[in-house]
Amino acid sequence: MRSGIAGTGSYIPECRVTNDMLAARMDTSDEWIVSRTGIRERHLSAEGTAAMAAEAARRALEDAGMTAEELDWILVATVTPECFFPSVACQVQEALGAKKAVCYDLSAACSGFLFGLQTADAYIHTGMARNVLVIGAEAMSRLVDWKDRSTCVLFGDGAGAAVVTAVSAGGIRTGVLGCDGSRGDSLICSTGHSADGIPFLEGTGEDGEAAPTSLAMDGREIFQFAVRTVPEVIREALAQAEISTEDVSLFLLHQANARILTSIGRSLHVPMEKIPENLAHTGNLAAASVPVLLDEVNRAGRLQRGDTLVLAGFGAGLTWGAMVLEW
Repeated sequence: MRSGIAGTGSYIPECRVTNDMLAARMDTSDEWIVSRTGIRERHLSAEGTAAMAAEAARRALEDAGMTAEELDWILVATVTPECFFPSVACQVQEALGAKKAVCYDLSAACSGFLFGLQTADAYIHTGMARNVLVIGAEAMSRLVDWKDRSTCVLFGDGAGAAVVTAVSAGGIRTGVLGCDGSRGDSLICSTGHSADGIPFLEGTGEDGEAAPTSLAMDGREIFQFAVRTVPEVIREALAQAEISTEDVSLFLLHQANARILTSIGRSLHVPMEKIPENLAHTGNLAAASVPVLLDEVNRAGRLQRGDTLVLAGFGAGLTWGAMVLEW
């Protein structure tokens, strides 16, 4: 049994922060940010990850013509939960009233939605589920240091969702995922937890202070990783599907940096008209990036039944993935 996407939804918070607003607080400018990233604004969430995820999910269910009671599983890709437990997925279950759904979160950073789609496809393919809700949701504003212009200008908040269901034809054709933990330090965010102050552990202080939670990134390393790895994994997924880039209608790629998107297009010899961008008004949404873009092109009428799509992402871990599907 194969799986396909029956509906999409997304949510972007109302609070809009332009580059000029950032420039009023730190040594940067609209020209500096746009020329290096392609980002002009981002949106910040007051409501948090679970609320955004639930709203994107509602819109995806509506688009699919499905009720929450029909869901077998809810998978949420996120690195920004409000709490360690309960999971964001369980909070979404409660918000939707999806009483029979099994729920959990997964963490693969900006590749998370691809990992979730692959997991949903496996559940459906093996008969463990028929309807799976996959969500990518992030409140990245909680992680960045708002005094560090090298990172805080990059990220935004938002959520995207897809209802994945069993289909008799079309749907997901191939998926390729990968990880390289040896390069994990190039993009890292500490939880702020340490052993200091824990009794019974030798060598820890009684009054140690936990390190603050903030994101640190080696921008050059991540750029080089992305422009090399993403074309490779896309080629591998296309080869498994026995098709070429010419057969693909759209490439929906993780929106991290406009220069990265251009470089990937050049490497694959794909015209940029086939690589939609929403980076300018969203910023980097991490695990929400790909599903938000998917929903935007869907609602803009750019997807036709039978179109072949490539979804691809990369992120901390390091992680990466690509999927080929028929719409």
